[in-house]
Amino acid sequence: MAKSANTAKAAAKKPAAKKPAAKKPAAKKGTKEQPKTKEQPKEDARKINPSTGTEGSPVVPQEVASEENIEKSVRKKLIALYSLQTIDSQIDKIRIVRGELPLEVQDLEDEVEGLVTRVEKFNREVRDLESEISSKKNAITDSLELIKKYEAQQMNVRNNREYDSLSKEIEFQSLEAQLAEKKIKEFGVAVELKKETVKDVEAELEERTKDLEAKKAELNDIVAETQKEEELLLERSVGQKAQIEDRLLNAYERIRSNARNGLAVVPVERDACGGCFNKIPPQRHLDIRLHKKIIVCEYCGRILVDDEIMTQVEN
Repeated sequence: MAKSANTAKAAAKKPAAKKPAAKKPAAKKGTKEQPKTKEQPKEDARKINPSTGTEGSPVVPQEVASEENIEKSVRKKLIALYSLQTIDSQIDKIRIVRGELPLEVQDLEDEVEGLVTRVEKFNREVRDLESEISSKKNAITDSLELIKKYEAQQMNVRNNREYDSLSKEIEFQSLEAQLAEKKIKEFGVAVELKKETVKDVEAELEERTKDLEAKKAELNDIVAETQKEEELLLERSVGQKAQIEDRLLNAYERIRSNARNGLAVVPVERDACGGCFNKIPPQRHLDIRLHKKIIVCEYCGRILVDDEIMTQVEN
């Protein structure tokens, strides 16, 4: 009995066995456990004014703000381009009033210059021919003097050989004189023809000069009427070009130079391009109205603007 009591006491003194701890689920390889962070409260969609403690204007998302900036920037560029096109079109109208007069004046000036050159050329040829005639006359004089000299020497020859030699010289100088006379006649005929040609050219030159003076006077009258207006428009055009970036300005000048009517920026009229009059698709028309980018006509390459841009420029 005592033994069983001792074993019961010993069993009571032993500590209770610990229960095994629950195993944590193993983390996946290649990933680290992220530290737990406190959930931050969501920011209110409205700003709080620190001075009054009241709600202010709603917070504008960054994407919306950037789109508005892009739209303003593109609208500003389109307004500048269409304003420049309006000024240049007014300058073109003033120059169209002059018609073909500037080209006619230029053609007459070129023709007069050509006639003056022809007259100078013919006069130079006449002087050269007259110089040749003078030299041939001197050659005839020299030949006649030599003939007289040889004839005098023939009177004092000692033998037949000297006589024959002098006879040949006399014959040669006679032939030279005859050839010179023939050349003088040919040159004389050529001089007469050249002089007649010079008279005809001078008469034509006088007529063309009168026409040129009349055309110049008419052109000067037209220019005097529109000169001040044109100068003002040219100054405005230069000032407007300074407000446009070089890349856009170069594109504008290139399109304008290739267009027959000088239009590089055209409005959309009746859902069609104002330059080539081709139909514009509805989606492209919508893009033009949104002003998110500069739209060009897919047929003629002109820059397209909507009624809003036209209204702002005209006002």
